[in-house]
Amino acid sequence: MRFDALTLLPAYFEAARLGVTGRAFRELGHTLTTHDYRPFAGNAFGHVDDTPFGGGPGMILRPEVLRDTLAAVPRQGAARVIHFSPAAPPLDHAKVLELARFDQLILVCTRFEGLDQRAVDLFVDEELQVGEAVLSGGELPALVLIDAVCRWLPGVLGNAGSAAEDSFASGLLDHPHFTRPAVFAGHEVPAVLQGGNHEAIRLWRLREAMARTKALRPDLWESFLKGPLAVLDRPGQWCAWQVEHPEAWDQPKPKGWKGIPGI
Repeated sequence: MRFDALTLLPAYFEAARLGVTGRAFRELGHTLTTHDYRPFAGNAFGHVDDTPFGGGPGMILRPEVLRDTLAAVPRQGAARVIHFSPAAPPLDHAKVLELARFDQLILVCTRFEGLDQRAVDLFVDEELQVGEAVLSGGELPALVLIDAVCRWLPGVLGNAGSAAEDSFASGLLDHPHFTRPAVFAGHEVPAVLQGGNHEAIRLWRLREAMARTKALRPDLWESFLKGPLAVLDRPGQWCAWQVEHPEAWDQPKPKGWKGIPGI
């Protein structure tokens, strides 16, 4: 994977050379290159922005600056040009998996009031946002995307199963995690996690993930009930039944139970 970040602040992207993403770039052949807009400003002062037509606060990145900066970026295989804007669809798990299949992601980071719409229409493949909040620029969203995509590139994570068990990968939020000591500040790790019964641990984690998802993200829970739930085995479906029917929370799966009706 080749990442190219177009930005006024290349130093931001030094953070991507740390941790998991840093390993991707140091050891596994993936690359991250930054491209400063200022050499393409077309003036001696390096000014890349101008005031908006129609008036109003803020400044707009000029369209020819993006055009010329993009023209200087080497292309590699299947590439995608992405601009970050709060007025865009959110980056989600499905989009991360889609982007991880490209050979190159070109990340257009703007500041001020954003980018001339003609440049968006002519040069950008899609726009994304990483949350319903306005940030000072696109650099932080770009770092979020780089980190999320790198986790799905082969060999980046030490344990390939780690990404598959993260929140959203299964359609559910992640389950709670515990480590030593077994008792901390009077609170003990759930007994099932200390018992060594791997099937019981699997089902406990699944049910906890389901309960957390229903409580915190009811929209995800409704989607899960309509889709991924159908591929679970009967014990897994019983976990969902317990979440939907609290009176059954401590009951074992009835013998001969046929699963949730309708799936």
